[in-house]
Amino acid sequence: WDVYLTGTVFLDIVFTGLDSAPVRGTESWARGMGSSPGGVANMATALARLGLRTSLAAAFGDDHYGDYCWDALERGEGIDLSASRTVPGWHSPVTVSMAYEGERTMVSHGHEPPLEEVFPQEGTPACRPRARAAVASLTPGRSAPWIAQAAAEGTRVFGDVGWDETGAWDLTSLPDLKHCEAFLPNAEEAMRYTGTDCPRTAAHALTEFVPLAVV
Repeated sequence: WDVYLTGTVFLDIVFTGLDSAPVRGTESWARGMGSSPGGVANMATALARLGLRTSLAAAFGDDHYGDYCWDALERGEGIDLSASRTVPGWHSPVTVSMAYEGERTMVSHGHEPPLEEVFPQEGTPACRPRARAAVASLTPGRSAPWIAQAAAEGTRVFGDVGWDETGAWDLTSLPDLKHCEAFLPNAEEAMRYTGTDCPRTAAHALTEFVPLAVV
């Protein structure tokens, strides 16, 4: 494969055309709305549409949301899901995104999937397909053995990251960052991880930890 990805797939419901943020005790109407697989599925879809042979390992709920996301990615986008698993009784994560004033606000709901049950061989060559590049979702305080193995085999690893719920924003809590060729935080995440107030300054600061920073 050209690219192998892991991470969480959300059902994204996006409201656009809001004149302002929702106000407590009122009802807001959006002029536009869309839905699609989100989370790591956003990057997987973009890579597949660029013509790259893309393989995704993720947990999917056995509910309607999970069925929709699986079908949209496999049949709609041609993404290989042979390394993914459906988790019986697990509720698919959902994100509602509201776009206004040039930004977005998101509300998400989900539960951690039982990864040890879903991917009992996670991190072993038998489970992970060989790929020229990999996109890894880094989690504070947690290491994924497959990342170091992939890097040792010559796979170029691109590290993505989500919002740090712990509030620590400590780069040393991302043990697999040292195996990544590139780090891909958004502007707010980059500034919080580096204690800076400018995305450009944050990007330069991150190059002390990884060869390439993309904010």
